[in-house]
Amino acid sequence: MSHQIFNRRTSSALVTLLVAGLVALGQHYGWFNAAVHQAAQNQPGLYSIDHFIDGDTVAVKMGDTTESVRMIGVDTPETHKPNSPVQCYGPAAAAYTKTLIGSSQVRLQADPKSQNRDRYNRLLRYIYLPDGRLVEQELIANGYGFAYTQFPFTKSADFVAAEDAAKAAGKGLWGNCTITVEANGRKQTNNT
Repeated sequence: MSHQIFNRRTSSALVTLLVAGLVALGQHYGWFNAAVHQAAQNQPGLYSIDHFIDGDTVAVKMGDTTESVRMIGVDTPETHKPNSPVQCYGPAAAAYTKTLIGSSQVRLQADPKSQNRDRYNRLLRYIYLPDGRLVEQELIANGYGFAYTQFPFTKSADFVAAEDAAKAAGKGLWGNCTITVEANGRKQTNNT
């Protein structure tokens, strides 16, 4: 009887050791990376980009519909506003957004201080990359957009600080465009 118990314990220990060894090898050699990546891409709350509209607006696939999503707290120079010329750094901002997001799925987050939709019926959301970076913060910090503080949102102090740092460093539009401020406080770019 004690011999059978010893054999079962030994067998269980060997199986556990074998499984642990295979898991360690799989992690070391990346055998599970594709499965983990695929599982992450299929998480609820992650959305695929249908198309890019401009530097601060994208269209995402939500089930059977496509929704326009306007990023909260950032304003990039215009690329195709009706009755307006293309603004300085507008095409660069649009290209940066497209490159930054690429084919990644994104996580959308509402802001409790912000409305759900803007006057054009676009969803208002923060857009997070799979690595956790906030697209709006990246745009502002790298000089592709302004902190858009005309409406309340929780990250406004962070976005203003990122804008101040980009401006001080002459990044992006700060070093390549003339910036004017409209009567309502909204900034826009002009060619220098």
